[in-house]
Amino acid sequence: MIQLKRVYDKAAPEDGKRFLVERLWPRGITKSALGIDAWLKELGPSTSLRKWFGHEPKRWEEFRRRYFHELEKKAEACKPIQRAAERGRVTLVYSSHDTEHNNAVALREFLEAQLKKSRTAERMRHLKTAA
Repeated sequence: MIQLKRVYDKAAPEDGKRFLVERLWPRGITKSALGIDAWLKELGPSTSLRKWFGHEPKRWEEFRRRYFHELEKKAEACKPIQRAAERGRVTLVYSSHDTEHNNAVALREFLEAQLKKSRTAERMRHLKTAA
């Protein structure tokens, strides 16, 4: 399970592994206060995409499309989250004030689709070997 939390929300044991998924470190937050397991800044959207989006909801669908395209080129960078999600709960930590239109929402959607594909491929391999 992949859940989301803002950097300003308190870390909790039920968060599981916590990953900061912002390209820039959030202002005014110390590493100890954030309580993250890793900062995966390479999974944040590119600077040009982040600036273009500007957290404008009307650009959300196009932002997702462009961001997914960027993420497809970063398969290795996604692996720590995917491995952790296969073993338990994961929390993607983000700094946006908009809880519906931000890179963590899109990243979770991307990762969940990748995990689903991986599980389906694994089932297919299992069925072939069982046959």
